[in-house]
Amino acid sequence: MPRRTATMLASTLLLIALLCAGVLIKVPYAEMSPGPTVNTLGDAGGEPVLQISDRKTYPTSGHLNMTTVRVTGADYNMNIVEAVYGWLAHDNIVVPHDTLYPDGKTEEQSTQENAEEFSQSQESAKVAALRQLGIPVSSRTIVASVLKDSPSEGTLHAGDVIKAVDGTAVKAPADVAKLVTKHKPGEDVVFTIVPVKDAKAAEKAHKEPTVTDKVTITTKKSDEGDRAVVGIQAGTDHMFPFNVDIKLADVGGPSAGLMFSLGIVDKLTPRSLTGGKFIAGTGTIDDEGKVGPIGGIGMKLVGARKAGAEYFLTPDQNCATAASDIPAGLTLVRVKTLADAEKSLERISAGKTSGLPSCSAS
Repeated sequence: MPRRTATMLASTLLLIALLCAGVLIKVPYAEMSPGPTVNTLGDAGGEPVLQISDRKTYPTSGHLNMTTVRVTGADYNMNIVEAVYGWLAHDNIVVPHDTLYPDGKTEEQSTQENAEEFSQSQESAKVAALRQLGIPVSSRTIVASVLKDSPSEGTLHAGDVIKAVDGTAVKAPADVAKLVTKHKPGEDVVFTIVPVKDAKAAEKAHKEPTVTDKVTITTKKSDEGDRAVVGIQAGTDHMFPFNVDIKLADVGGPSAGLMFSLGIVDKLTPRSLTGGKFIAGTGTIDDEGKVGPIGGIGMKLVGARKAGAEYFLTPDQNCATAASDIPAGLTLVRVKTLADAEKSLERISAGKTSGLPSCSAS
């Protein structure tokens, strides 16, 4: 066999061997890429994303799109070829597997955690939007969860409204622990509650519940010290003067909060916030309307621009990263609060964009 032919054959066989090794050898990495983007003013899965009843709503126009990031699953085993391709692809990011699934977290656990964060973000989005419009939203302390095999199991239930502990009115979740820990382990504590069934019935009717029960629970010693506990986690529940439902499946995490709030504000006001423009964005939101940072900002920008967005509402703490690689044709608008975002939308709608708060890479 001629030397040149032999060399080419050996090179070809080596290349095939390397490609096979690249496919077969697994690496501890995961991939993030731009996910779908959904207009909060429109429909998803055949029904409106934002559904408001028992309150006058107004027609909307344009887009207020929430954005997402697609990630590989916890059980997905990336090979070397896929990792290299991901590193070279502009729109994708390859990260250590533990970045997305720390401490051996399973995909099921991650999905559950994201679902809980998504649910909480919806609640905060509704509270922030209504308060932005000057619509009163009241709150109450509830039993958020009951620990298995705890003194409260079977007596208190998730969703029960805690009105008082030992006759002292409860005004915030922290009050519950303070009042319980006044006892020594083994002592009885008396809870005045509205059972969850009665609480939900009153909420559905937009009325204050009138039924209360008193339940006695014997405290036990905490596993982490000598303090008395009853084995519940207290939380906050809000009561809305009308129904606001957010319907969006297969989405998790808290990052859509800002865009949900803006969509609710738009539907409840006569003017159009967008002026027909295509606006996307991201950001967590709390009950007071403060916008927080999110992950995967670069991929959300790419996804938004591909969907047709012209403007992107960007959390202040994500601005520097976002500004380092802005897709052509997309304008970043820096936001710190829901009020900031609404003011910027008013300027965009009116065509007065020269003074919009912007993002810089420094």
